[in-house]
Amino acid sequence: MSIPTYAQLKERAERLLPMLRARATTTEELRRIPDDTLADLHASGLFRMLQPRRVGGAELPYRAMVELTAIIGRACGSTAWVLSNLANHHWMLAMWPARAQAEVWDASPDALIGSALVFPSGQATRVPGGYRLSGHWKFSSGIDPCAWNLLGGIVAENDIGVSEFRVFLLPKSDYRALDTWFAAGLKGTGSKDIEVADVFVPDHRSVAINALKGGTTPGAAVNPGALYRIPVFDTFPYVVAAAALGIAQGALELFISDTRTRVTTYTTTRMADYATTQVRLAEAAAAIDAAALVLTRNCDDVTSIAEAGGVPTVEDKTRMRRDGAYAARLCIHAVDLLFEAGGGESVFDDRPIQRSFRDIHAAGGHYALTWDIAAASYGKVALGLPPENPTI
Repeated sequence: MSIPTYAQLKERAERLLPMLRARATTTEELRRIPDDTLADLHASGLFRMLQPRRVGGAELPYRAMVELTAIIGRACGSTAWVLSNLANHHWMLAMWPARAQAEVWDASPDALIGSALVFPSGQATRVPGGYRLSGHWKFSSGIDPCAWNLLGGIVAENDIGVSEFRVFLLPKSDYRALDTWFAAGLKGTGSKDIEVADVFVPDHRSVAINALKGGTTPGAAVNPGALYRIPVFDTFPYVVAAAALGIAQGALELFISDTRTRVTTYTTTRMADYATTQVRLAEAAAAIDAAALVLTRNCDDVTSIAEAGGVPTVEDKTRMRRDGAYAARLCIHAVDLLFEAGGGESVFDDRPIQRSFRDIHAAGGHYALTWDIAAASYGKVALGLPPENPTI
């Protein structure tokens, strides 16, 4: 099969929208992505948008994560959330030692990789040849079809007595997924808990977070492109904000379509004739457009830095995190405006806007999109104080 171009992947994503809208309710009822949807995403090549070309991936510019995920999010927020997370893990794996990449992609270049990167949830100790890892993590989105998982953990002490944050790559046989995902929003993401009980992780399947902060990585020998020199954790807000952007764009499309012909219940006048409806629509649309511009501009900026052989400064990194969270905030505000403008009709189960409302607020609850955290981190650095987050 030939490697799809950016334009082809955009076209394939657009073609999936009617089917994804039709499956949205089923996706929520299953509490995971339906098998038919997974098959469609695999066939489209979307999971492999950032995977290296040497293993058949598209190796697109990083902004593709935002643009392609947002297209899918217009139809189903849960599907977009899982797509962006799992596609991002192909990108991350390209930064691992070549031996780890071969273990995964030689077996199947389509293998899906989950994650749970809450570092305090994992406890690791150094042993000959690797690490012993134990822990219990929440929020491993889309884990059901995954053959591997990237888990964050803290090695209590290294050779100089300092705790070290690392990411560990484990096969499915080494962890247990717990069916805990009963949620109000993003119900179809299957974001279950993961449990690991004292498993051995060899050296080549673990990477320190300091090696993922931008620049040369352990995988650079086989994946030297600028795409794989972009910092992992500073760009993660864009992975999840992309889904939020798509949810908001989809809500706007539906609101416009419904409101053009909708007649109010009590006055029998057209909703489209109300200036208040028009103003709310305009504000929501402006917020969504602003969010899209911020997200794609910053993706281009961090790509340019990597292409020039540089690494973003601490100031750049905290700004990128701030902007990712703020873009999500704009999307939440937009959906809130549209939900309120819809009146009582918005609360019915057969109205997609209620799913948009629930999904966008669930997305906004993610640590990477929490405004107070991202804003405080930016403010500290802007005022000359050191950041507290060890992943910066």
